[in-house]
Amino acid sequence: MKKLYLVLAVSAGFSLISSAQVKASLTAKISTPTVGCEECKTRIETYLKRYDGVSSINVNWKRKETTVKYLTDRINIEEIKTAIANCGYDADDVPANEDSYKRLPKTRKKPSDGGPTKAPNIHAPPSVKQ
Repeated sequence: MKKLYLVLAVSAGFSLISSAQVKASLTAKISTPTVGCEECKTRIETYLKRYDGVSSINVNWKRKETTVKYLTDRINIEEIKTAIANCGYDADDVPANEDSYKRLPKTRKKPSDGGPTKAPNIHAPPSVKQ
């Protein structure tokens, strides 16, 4: 009977310890207005996967937004926005890193910087309707 109580106590202890290690995670939507194709999507997702604390990334280039699920004790939203900017794309209020943007292929740039000019231009920022 003592062994049964001991086994129950040990298993209860292990279950409490394992549940105490749950990490807090958040999901954030970041506006990425200069993302305009599958290659841009792949570039950002590949780059962000390198960061510790980023659980999942989904870039929706048609809506021009990026959804990121991350662990709050390892990375914060500002670091994620900076990472997207370092990849060469605008992220909310953080502009693209100038050097990274210059290294993007010409087909991934804005029309004002020599990018594609065929209509519809998928790399142009969305127009604001008033």
